[in-house]
Amino acid sequence: MGTADRHRLIGELLRKREEITVDELVASTGASGATIRRDLEILAGNGVLRRVHGGARSLLARGENPGYGQRELEEQDAKVRIALAVDALIGDREHVWLDSGSTATEIARRLAKRDLTVMPMSLRSVEALASDKAGRRPEVLLPGGRLVLGEQSFRGPMTESNIRSLRFDTAVVTPCAVNLKDGLLAHDLDDAAVKRAGLESASRVIVGCAGSKWNASAIALVAAMDTVDVIVTDLKPSAEDLARLDKLSVEVVIA
Repeated sequence: MGTADRHRLIGELLRKREEITVDELVASTGASGATIRRDLEILAGNGVLRRVHGGARSLLARGENPGYGQRELEEQDAKVRIALAVDALIGDREHVWLDSGSTATEIARRLAKRDLTVMPMSLRSVEALASDKAGRRPEVLLPGGRLVLGEQSFRGPMTESNIRSLRFDTAVVTPCAVNLKDGLLAHDLDDAAVKRAGLESASRVIVGCAGSKWNASAIALVAAMDTVDVIVTDLKPSAEDLARLDKLSVEVVIA
């Protein structure tokens, strides 16, 4: 089992359990105790878990938004497929607003060689967009505002004001949850306000949403579903949900 697979497995186990031991992880992965201890140190540094004597403890509380390090380990294949599909929907020379979060970072990696103008909402996406040292790459606009250190995302009135001062061809929104009754949701009010500013400043709204986000719960409303033009997801919605989305003129792309 490779390093990325071990890290993903450890993250998944600590979503279901409060604590796990090194010996249990050795049995689950086939890796040595030294390798597992090294994995746990790396994951602790990335905010995925807390290192304790003999193992690790989950940082997740019930109803709490997982940290970026935890989310980055999850549904990686789905995020790659979603990013590829979103990339295909964006035309050259578009002005694009890009949300924050692990799915948005993966989308930024796909846009890194495109002839675009992009305003990303996190430093992780800024780094991804600026990573190509040669050839064509996007022009990057920074939104300013307050930086949330763990997420490395931009928040606050200055961020919202700078977003609203511009007009984008496309907003790519990666919500924390999607509910067909309420719409797009976020885990905190500041994140919801930034997402709302982005989609309200764009002519077209694309939502990138892994299947686990469907009918999930989150506290803050971003926008109703009728503000969305396209949803890109890895999980085909039910026939009932597809009918409701069709009635709202929301296109569904299965990645």
